[in-house]
Parts: sequence; structure tokens; C-alpha cells
Amino acid sequence: MGIVLSPIDTVDNISKDDFVKNYLIPRKPLVIRKATQPWPALQKWTFEYLKEAVGDKVVPLYDSAKADPSKPINASAAEMKFGDYIDLIQKEPTDLRIFLFDPIKHAPKLLDDYRSPSDLMGGFLDKYPNMFFGGAGSITFLHYDIDLAHIFHTHFNGRKHIILFDQKWSDRLYCIPFATYALEDYDITNPDFNKYPALDGIEGQETILEHGDTLFMPTGYWHWMKYLDGSFSISLRAWDKSWAIKAKSLYNLTIQRKFDDFMKGRFKKKYMDWKEELAIKRAEKALAEGRP
Repeated sequence: MGIVLSPIDTVDNISKDDFVKNYLIPRKPLVIRKATQPWPALQKWTFEYLKEAVGDKVVPLYDSAKADPSKPINASAAEMKFGDYIDLIQKEPTDLRIFLFDPIKHAPKLLDDYRSPSDLMGGFLDKYPNMFFGGAGSITFLHYDIDLAHIFHTHFNGRKHIILFDQKWSDRLYCIPFATYALEDYDITNPDFNKYPALDGIEGQETILEHGDTLFMPTGYWHWMKYLDGSFSISLRAWDKSWAIKAKSLYNLTIQRKFDDFMKGRFKKKYMDWKEELAIKRAEKALAEGRP
């Protein structure tokens, strides 16, 4: 059977009523092709424009290597001047990525170039939204966002392959306990089902974003991303109205994260090995019970 992937619903534009009824309330992903047409960024945000705006700021870079259990989850692999990195991803494939860096903080004029989709919903969070950059072939490992926000993810200057899974598949995806990412030892696009049998039969959705496309990712959705070209994205985040989800977000960001950091710092590889073994046991149990 393998992993069953269906295309994410796609529209050019959508009314608020349709969006709320058919996607926000049922928490269903959607690609909106022309949501960015009013954005100055659609034409202005070239690589050269961003280089000029951000300047020589040194940025942390991340690769596709498996996380070092002795380091925090967001430990960087290297550093580089922002302009040099932009030159690199335009020139050649690389697995180096930028995330958790906000160019807009260093160039506030960029705030004038995009619009939050407040015509579709409220509750947007960030004064300085996150931007993400990747070279051709770089991969964002399978995870869901710890704060459980809804995400409007808009892509620029290239293509990005995205695969999504509903939160209900967490155990079958080999979710690492006390974390929001999956076991990093399999390739979700070509897994070894003999080694990871719980993946066989899970259901997800996929799309390829192109310049100006916006993906709505509902709260808690697992996502895997691959940059097909050197390119970049911006994510605008919004709260779900559910107080239960807000409480879970607060728990994730405080108690769970602090406990996990403490245990990693204290027990390092022994703790990580235990978590991976538990992820495998939970996945096999879910498969045996016929659960998502």
C-alpha cells in the first residue's frame, strides 16, 4: 500500500465564509494561489532586494544531519553572512537552511511589503514573522510546530515540495516523546516499510508551492518540506480559538520543553536512545491496534 498522498485542495481565491466553513473549522489544509496579489513583496522580494535590505548580518545555518542529542534542538550547524548565503543558494544546491531568523527585524521596511490574511481570519501573532531560506535539495525534517498555531506559509522565487499529515497520525509517524518531531532515521518520501512498518498505509496530503502561493496549515499539522530551488518563504501565524489548544501550546513551550532540555542535558545519548525506542514501541502498538 505504501504512504497514500492526495493533493491539497487549491483555489485562486476564497471568501471568508467559505474558508471558515470548509477549511478553518474542520482544520483542513488549503493552497491559495492568488492571496498575495495585493502584496508589494510579490514583485519586490528578489534575492538582491533582500540582500540590500538585510546587509551583512551573520545568520545561523542548519543542515539535514540528525540532531546531536547533547545539543539543543535548534543548534545551528554553521554561520555565514546573509548576503553570502543568498549568493550560495542561487549558485548551487546545498542542504543548508535558514530558519528562526527574522530578516524583518533588521529591515523593518519589509513590514510594508506583505499583508496578513485578516480578510480570512483574525488572531495573527507576530510583529516580525518568520522567514525561511533553503538551497535546492535542502529538507525540513518532519515535525509539527510546538506552539500549535495556524500557519499561512507563502513561498517566493522558486518551488517547494510539501507533505502534510494530520495530528491523528502522530504515533504511526514515530513521534519522539516529549518533542514535536518524528524519528529522523527514515525518508518520508521513500521509507523502508520493513524497518518502519507503521508508516505503511498512513494518509497524507502534498503540494508543490510556486512563487506567490500560500499554504494554510491548520494547527498541529505535521509537515515535511523540500526546496526544489534555492528560494524562501514567510510564515504568518494565528491562534486557534480553542482554549484547549492554547493551553496545550503553553504546556509545550514551558513544561514539556524545559523537561526535555533538562533530560537531554543530564543524560544525553542515553535519554535520546530511550525516546527513540519508545517512539518505535508506540508506532508498532498503534499499527497492531489498527489506529491512525
